[in-house]
Amino acid sequence: MKLNIAYPATGCQKLLKIDDEKILSMFYDKRISQEVPADRLGDEWKGYVLRISGGNDLQGFCMMQGVLTNTRVRLLFKKGMPNFTEKRNGLRKRKSVRGCIVDSQLSVLDLVVVRKGEQEIPGLTDTTAPRRLGPKRVGKIRKLFNLSKEDDVRQYVVHRPLPEKDGKKPRSKAPKIQRLVTPARIQRKRKVLALKKHRSEKNKLAAAEYAKLLAQRQREKRQALLSRRRSSNRTSTSSA
Repeated sequence: MKLNIAYPATGCQKLLKIDDEKILSMFYDKRISQEVPADRLGDEWKGYVLRISGGNDLQGFCMMQGVLTNTRVRLLFKKGMPNFTEKRNGLRKRKSVRGCIVDSQLSVLDLVVVRKGEQEIPGLTDTTAPRRLGPKRVGKIRKLFNLSKEDDVRQYVVHRPLPEKDGKKPRSKAPKIQRLVTPARIQRKRKVLALKKHRSEKNKLAAAEYAKLLAQRQREKRQALLSRRRSSNRTSTSSA
């Protein structure tokens, strides 16, 4: 079985291939999100605590949280469930997933370092993998650089350098900032609100005119009915 161990503090991962059942037995019958001490992996892992985050079996089916079994099952998936993307409205699909309990039929087990031990693990805790992409949203850029509302966020976007070509100037790439409040955005919002207000006033006037016309038609209908009754009464009295 392969153990894919991630350390979020440095952004690094380490893949260990272990065939010793004595070492792997400490993960058996454990569920996703349970924590396991990693002392059996070696002396350098003393003091480390790992959390089980998922895995795949020998045929490539992934583990799913909440399925309390160590075998593969077929579930009916719908919108909002994990491991499923709705292609059409109301679509449901039956898929095979593995339960959230670890057993010997897994090929890869995903683990996350929750607590670091005394010694450094080469390639996992002693190096740092920088983030390839910076934040894109305005609030997250402000949070990263501790900016205020008055600072220009566009000056703090993280540019990613592109590979250089022969005889050309070095180029970089930056994301389009999302949720950025610009004068054009304010003007567009003001226009939308004005259109909405104009539409509501127009609907109110149309409703008032319709009510007025309806009242007039009912009044005319009532008068016509009264006139017919009067004429019928006159003809009856004249014939008598």
